[in-house]
Amino acid sequence: MPEGDTVWLATHHLNQALAGFPLLRTDFRVPELATVDLSGRTVIGVVPRGKHLLMRLTTDVTLHSHLRMDGSWHLYRPGARWSGGPAHEVRAVLETEPWVAVGYRMHDLAIVPTSAEDTLVGHLGPDLLGPDWNLDLALQRLRADPTAEVAVALLDQRNLAGIGNMYQAEALFLCGTNPWTPVAEVPDVAALVLRAQRLLDANKAHAAQNTTGDRRRGHEHWVYGRAGRPCRRCGTAIRSAEQGEPLRARISYWCPTCQPLPVTDSIDPAR
Repeated sequence: MPEGDTVWLATHHLNQALAGFPLLRTDFRVPELATVDLSGRTVIGVVPRGKHLLMRLTTDVTLHSHLRMDGSWHLYRPGARWSGGPAHEVRAVLETEPWVAVGYRMHDLAIVPTSAEDTLVGHLGPDLLGPDWNLDLALQRLRADPTAEVAVALLDQRNLAGIGNMYQAEALFLCGTNPWTPVAEVPDVAALVLRAQRLLDANKAHAAQNTTGDRRRGHEHWVYGRAGRPCRRCGTAIRSAEQGEPLRARISYWCPTCQPLPVTDSIDPAR
């Protein structure tokens, strides 16, 4: 799933291309929006909110989209061939004089009054890359359930918005924290959150995500996607396992040596 930095970059490109221009043509290829025509409205701006994209238009209209696992927005010059996928995967077309924005595989598209955006994104916690970022509020939400496994808590967008599976795994590794550690047992939750924020911020301006500083292919990450391969620090084989509630479980990656599970009264040592 695209994470906060990917969404930030997508909205940055859309905003640069479309902001200030009126829509000449719109085409929504989803049943609930099939008859909607937004042509004539001017794009005020495109902003990210966690993993959500909000395109604000004149006359108090916002087009909301969420990329989920495989959605993407592509920009083309008028008349250029579209290459983001087969035509049947196109879900939205927004045409201005200089650019055509084409949304592929959009699972979530909605149009709401701009004044009612909170009905779609109001449940989200502070955005790690947004102007509303509030560390104290994020920590308050994370600590509201002290027994929650920290990896699961970081992925809960109601706590803080923007972290996905990759940044969760990499931030936990860099802080030496086991994914199954209860939030209450994490030595420094603030340092963990700020580490994740720094990783997101460092990667938001380019498509390639890198957490190691090593730009060589295959060396971009510490533990994410590296199950069975040696830890870059100690050589121990990286482990992976599903974590979270059924149907919503995600794969966590960790080094059992660099990220040992602490043995405390609240954790079963047998785990």
